[in-house]
Amino acid sequence: MENIKIFACSKSAEKFTKDICDCLELPVGEISSIKFKNDNNFVQILETVREQDVYIVQTTEPPVNERVMEMLITVDAVKRASARRVNVVLPYFIYSRSDKKDQPRIPVTAKLMAQLIEAAGADRVITCDLHNPAIQAYFNINCDRLSAQNLLQAYFKEKNLTDMVIVATDAGSSKKAYKYSEYFGCPIALIDKRRDGNDDRAIATTVIGDVKDKQAIIFDDEVDTAGSMIETAKILEHFGAREIYAGCTHGVLSGPAIERIQNSPIKELVVTDTVPVTGEKQIDKIKVLSMAPLFAEAIKRINEATPLGELFKID
Repeated sequence: MENIKIFACSKSAEKFTKDICDCLELPVGEISSIKFKNDNNFVQILETVREQDVYIVQTTEPPVNERVMEMLITVDAVKRASARRVNVVLPYFIYSRSDKKDQPRIPVTAKLMAQLIEAAGADRVITCDLHNPAIQAYFNINCDRLSAQNLLQAYFKEKNLTDMVIVATDAGSSKKAYKYSEYFGCPIALIDKRRDGNDDRAIATTVIGDVKDKQAIIFDDEVDTAGSMIETAKILEHFGAREIYAGCTHGVLSGPAIERIQNSPIKELVVTDTVPVTGEKQIDKIKVLSMAPLFAEAIKRINEATPLGELFKID
């Protein structure tokens, strides 16, 4: 690998960035980020990036809007320092859930984010398991979408579970559940779930399929307040599931999520480190898998101009 620099855009991104750099046997780039007394952010790149292939890693740990400005300012700083190519690494895409205009007089903030990143000067975005795959088309620059599916599949395969059933939390996630069921060679079940407007709380009413005395696994792209997942777990318990597991890419775990998970019938929740799981979120029921090796491999292939196609193949 030649002419490459990787920077952590914020302190919350330092661990994920270091894990990527360790995989690639590269040092983390030196950067200074401060806030003036007037609340304005200031970023300075502390080493040359002229004609370098630069990767800027940012997380969405709160405050999210602060993370957005740090990222945009850093992209601008790198661009003005004559980097050859500016790549933004967003393991969890910011504002990804605001991806469509499904109510009157609301924004499509995911599209706005794509436009802002382009306007700042980015040449490419690398992200993972978008809430809506259509977000990838919001960009006029390259957007590479990695997936944690193989990582989650490998983890649960090693557990050697028997009498498995893959559970779709709603009709929208049935396609994803079907892919997992094909891999494990097991049936699927579907939860009939209703959500009221912007209310984070989803109400599960019944289950379509057989879950009695089975080891049920709920797969989803993210867990935010965990309301949907816990309702799903409760109805699975009500219908006789023997054990309940859950797996998702993005463990946002905001608000009452940790308390809900701790008191739920879920035996284990498996997430990845696309969103930092720190402090009080580190409970025994939550297992964190690292996505850094996959992102490192994607960065390596982009830098060496070799195909990325194999990284996107799903079993």
